[in-house]
Amino acid sequence: MLGLLYEDFMIALGAIFDNKVRSILTLLGIVIGILAVTLMGTLISGLDRSFDRSMDFLGRDVLFISKHKWFDNRSWWEIRNRPNIKPDYVEDIKRQSRYALAVTPSVTRRVSVIRGKNSLMGVELEGTTSESIQTSTANIARGRFITTGENRSGSRVAVIGHDVARELFANENPLGGKIKLGNYRFRVIGVIEKQGKFLGLFSQDNVVVIPLGTFERLFSRRGWAQIKVKVAAENMAKAKDELTGILRRLRGLKPGEEDNFAINQQEAFRDQYNMIKLAIGGTGVFITILSLVVGGIGIMNIMFVTVKERTREIGIRKAIGATRNMILGQFILEAVIICLAGGAVGLGLSWGGSLLIDQFIFPSAMPVWLALFSIFLSVAVGLVSGLAPAYRAARLDPIEALRYE
Repeated sequence: MLGLLYEDFMIALGAIFDNKVRSILTLLGIVIGILAVTLMGTLISGLDRSFDRSMDFLGRDVLFISKHKWFDNRSWWEIRNRPNIKPDYVEDIKRQSRYALAVTPSVTRRVSVIRGKNSLMGVELEGTTSESIQTSTANIARGRFITTGENRSGSRVAVIGHDVARELFANENPLGGKIKLGNYRFRVIGVIEKQGKFLGLFSQDNVVVIPLGTFERLFSRRGWAQIKVKVAAENMAKAKDELTGILRRLRGLKPGEEDNFAINQQEAFRDQYNMIKLAIGGTGVFITILSLVVGGIGIMNIMFVTVKERTREIGIRKAIGATRNMILGQFILEAVIICLAGGAVGLGLSWGGSLLIDQFIFPSAMPVWLALFSIFLSVAVGLVSGLAPAYRAARLDPIEALRYE
């Protein structure tokens, strides 16, 4: 049995190499199909990992109170005219909420950061309180965070992100160093550990944190404000309802009036991400199916041509004792080998693409199950596309086949 299989394999391989150009053109559809399914799978796998890390940055147990809803479809002017979220709400929320474990205000704006001849533009400046460390997943790599006393006194101290420390201080110790935020000088008291990019798009390390009191005194309260509320994971829904009631009272809303604020959580990002992932996956599946169908039809047509060209050979093999099953297996095996070759080429190209994605876009790697699935898919296409031509070859009458010229 193994000897017969080996013989069929060698005959099929010889036939493929005898028609190299035709075989290469035939397997292009399979290459494109396997490339599409593996590259899309690798891309989605990398996106999943990058997304999960980014969501950890937001905090799975943190609610964000702001004046607009994330991914809101309403007009910008309608949202813009809402009253701002006031940091003063923090004390009221602490006093009235049963579920809040930590409540911190956050006011942000973009500034330039200068140290000597080095400067960074568009750095995110955040004004917050000492409790902010409780509502954040970031840790302090060196030094310390701001204190309550520094916030009350409006001290000019700053905690800088990893990128800011790397660009402005290079190989020097940034602790105790002086930086300039706009027109004001600050002393560095801490460095935040490296966070990476949010959703692979923009750096979370390009940030400077200063006391809220200092921010309000020096930057005239300008900036985008929100309040972060940390709650126990099992109380997220209850806390959201409770905070809605508290905010409506604080903002003087009457029964029936629409909320002029929003309570956001990371699920909003997850919902949007799932929609994007579905679109990417759907596109990949469509391209894969289309490519494999076209490739399968191409292989079937070529196999019909091959059967016609080798009719006399089939007659000779039958005359010396080859059974229908032997002929059937030979031509199916030939179709499978062509598809496997296309799958291997597509898999190799996809693997190279995954390395480029991992190097230049976001961490990514081709899952083992996806590589195995692509091989299985190649074999399946080969079996389906080679079955009809192989069946025709197996049913040829040996006498008529020997007479064929």
